[in-house]
Amino acid sequence: MIDEVDGWEYRNPVISGFHPDPSVCRVGEDYYLVTSSFEWFPGVPVFHSRDLVNWRQLGHVLDRPSQLDLDGMRPSGGVYAATIRHHDGVFYVVTTLVDGRGNFIVTADDPAGPWSEPRWLPGTRGMDPSLLFDDDGRLWFTGTREKEAARYPGDTEVYLLELDPATLEPRGEERVVWEAVQRGAVWCEGPHLYKIGGRYYLLTSEGGTSYDHAVVVARADHVTGPYEPNPRNPILTHRHLGIGHPIACTGHADLVETQNGEWWTVLLATRPYGTPGDLGAGNLRGDNLGRETFLTRVSWEDGWPVAAQVEPVAAGPALPEHRWPAVPACDHFDADRLSPVWNHLRTPRTSYWSLGDSRLRLRLRPETLAQRVNPSLVARRQQHTDFAVHAALDFTPAAGECAGLALVQNDDHHVLLVRTVRGLELVRRKAGGDDLLASVRVPGQRRLYLGVEARGQAYQARFAVAAGEWTDLGDPVDGRILSSAVAGGFTGAYVGMYASSNGRPSSNVAAFDWFEYLPLGP
Repeated sequence: MIDEVDGWEYRNPVISGFHPDPSVCRVGEDYYLVTSSFEWFPGVPVFHSRDLVNWRQLGHVLDRPSQLDLDGMRPSGGVYAATIRHHDGVFYVVTTLVDGRGNFIVTADDPAGPWSEPRWLPGTRGMDPSLLFDDDGRLWFTGTREKEAARYPGDTEVYLLELDPATLEPRGEERVVWEAVQRGAVWCEGPHLYKIGGRYYLLTSEGGTSYDHAVVVARADHVTGPYEPNPRNPILTHRHLGIGHPIACTGHADLVETQNGEWWTVLLATRPYGTPGDLGAGNLRGDNLGRETFLTRVSWEDGWPVAAQVEPVAAGPALPEHRWPAVPACDHFDADRLSPVWNHLRTPRTSYWSLGDSRLRLRLRPETLAQRVNPSLVARRQQHTDFAVHAALDFTPAAGECAGLALVQNDDHHVLLVRTVRGLELVRRKAGGDDLLASVRVPGQRRLYLGVEARGQAYQARFAVAAGEWTDLGDPVDGRILSSAVAGGFTGAYVGMYASSNGRPSSNVAAFDWFEYLPLGP
């Protein structure tokens, strides 16, 4: 039922597709949010909202190779959970380059950028860092790390460290302030520290970022503790609702107070879908969309936050609804730079793509999608269970070359719909092995239209040699290989444009006239 004061409803997730570990801050009437990006470049997408529900992407925090070295990064390595905060007119993002140099901070006067070069935090360990600018002028850093004498894998603790507000250098001694509430719980992570009503509140998640995820809270009179747990912990979880619930894995939350005094939390959750099967997922369904950004209301009782259960539809904040102009479904590549919706796999050290004459051109290089390299791939997140993509390709392949569409989960789990000298081929890579699922001869030196339509976990490849005259290629591919339930890791599925000379030198180019992504109704 719509609350009569609020007067409008919103739907979860508020940011769909692979946008995990959300962090939010408010500046006046504006809200800014960042999410994790792992091995994808640019890193850390940044969003803007006026109502906590409708978000527009401003760009990325880490959009220069000098800021982000993802060379050789493993799947689900790279940039983990970031925190965004604002203080004295400056925006701060603190995050971790896992398998890299560790924790760092970047700053900006405008969240749309440019953001500074990283300021590394020597001596800090672990991941999921956060910042608290206290009202006495001191700056505090919190993070998660595995214990030195861990009793089991994922036995972690939250530690506190003071930073110099001017130099951002660590100073003073570290203090361990928290560990998991539930006995034997793994990955006490995503800590955020707040000062509310003169008390310090520590919000963390535990249980891992899958079905056992749960949000807990503790409080203290002094920033260094001791922190007492909320006797009603966890304050938010869906683990008791079973693996069949439509919203799962709720956790990794960040609180925000509106200008009207309401409290809300952004958090990650998943929407598993499809029928459990025999692809190595056990009794789990696919989660191709990855961990997404959700929103739920927070109230206060007895000095503790109480989070509402995360619902698909709920009453909106007591703020005017503020929608942004819709983003066109079709990209005609007529801008002078790629839209922020597009990503690259790992850091591009050379500009293998170019824009001009309303076309995107991909230079064929020896790198392939099956390697831990930066292939010629321009891709965007899958954001709907039912969707269709279409593209117009102009490409004349030589021996060993290919270009077309790619559906990507990671190096060892992806699907290619590509033109080769043999014709059009549908190739599935699962657990590191390639299977040719279907192929067809197509006329040479002619434009080819490529498409994929997904209805749940059934991904049907299509092609046309004349506009609008679509033909199915093979049977639908079981899309569960694009889910982390099968492929592992922390990312969602991507779809985009790909070209490779498969280990050989080449001067060839594949040109895409347009690319269309359409969400489909039931």
